[in-house]
Amino acid sequence: MYLAAQSRQSLYQQLGGDDGIRALVKEFYDIAEQDPEARELHLLHLRGAGIAQSREEQFNYLCGFFGGPQYYVMKHGHSRLAQIHEHVPIGPEMRDLWLRCMARAIGKLGIGDDLACMMMRNFTTAAEAARNMD
Repeated sequence: MYLAAQSRQSLYQQLGGDDGIRALVKEFYDIAEQDPEARELHLLHLRGAGIAQSREEQFNYLCGFFGGPQYYVMKHGHSRLAQIHEHVPIGPEMRDLWLRCMARAIGKLGIGDDLACMMMRNFTTAAEAARNMD
């Protein structure tokens, strides 16, 4: 696809819409659940309603985050990361672990370098916005 055509598409579209976002979320949570290095991230997600709900809520959030349907906002009325994560202790280590797991998920899906770089820039900004501890 030509770069000019890509720039007119949202990241949501470039990732393949709902199916692409679902695949990303699946890879991310499979890593979080199965990789011993991601154990702390997995335990953090178990504090809430569990991984199944986290998978669904992240899918809902990421669709809108990447320019697609605003499922999360339709369900919860907002998409403020600080408010969404206020009950979860997120310091620099947890932020960075989340980013590493997401980068691995992107890599496992074989997403091209340019798109992966744009995604990780967005994720880095979002992960910092969710951080609530030093």
